[in-house]
Amino acid sequence: MTQDAFSETLITTASDQVFVDMRREIVEGSIEQGSKISEPELAKRYGVSRATLREALNRLESCYLVERKANVGCRVVALTAERLIEVYQVRSALEGLACRLAADNMAPDEVQSLKQLLNQHLQTQRVKEGESYYQEAGDLDFHYRIIKASKNEHLIHLLSNGLYQLIRMYRVQMGMVGPRVSKAFDEHLAIINAIENHDGELAELLMKRHISASQANIQAKFNLLATQKKVAQ
Repeated sequence: MTQDAFSETLITTASDQVFVDMRREIVEGSIEQGSKISEPELAKRYGVSRATLREALNRLESCYLVERKANVGCRVVALTAERLIEVYQVRSALEGLACRLAADNMAPDEVQSLKQLLNQHLQTQRVKEGESYYQEAGDLDFHYRIIKASKNEHLIHLLSNGLYQLIRMYRVQMGMVGPRVSKAFDEHLAIINAIENHDGELAELLMKRHISASQANIQAKFNLLATQKKVAQ
């Protein structure tokens, strides 16, 4: 039995391994968004039966990374501006709540540990130079740590087992570069300071503003891609 470093998924079966591997490849873009899924090809690629593959695909569908449509079949989810709005509306509400709860429930040693994580992020050369701010999944992700610190199991389930991977897909494939990098880091620091001061109202407000700025950053990229497409035509 092993545990996936990408999250907290325990790997005990072949289906678990396929699920974890495909999830990582979809989120990071190795398996292209919007691409059609060929069960025979993937079963051969991962060395598993079609039944094992289907079990993994069902789990990927439950975390919104794969979708099935009548007369179309199974495809990897496509990142769109419309989906971004819907997902980030939910994300803002739920992560804002997680911040409010973390301000009440986060132990001092957890706060210091998260501050140390932010310092590690800052020491990354790309963050220092404002080039990019890429966070690994799970305990190396600032947002994941805040979610866990809420100590609300239902909220943790909704965010960690539901939307977390789709949100990460947006963050990884359309993530931060340029001026947004240093601003995002400063916003993270302000959030943890509010939590440390047990100011749940401020922590929630800051998280919602942070997510709104992230959404605007990604939306700008969608707008740029749309403009480039029109020019190319």
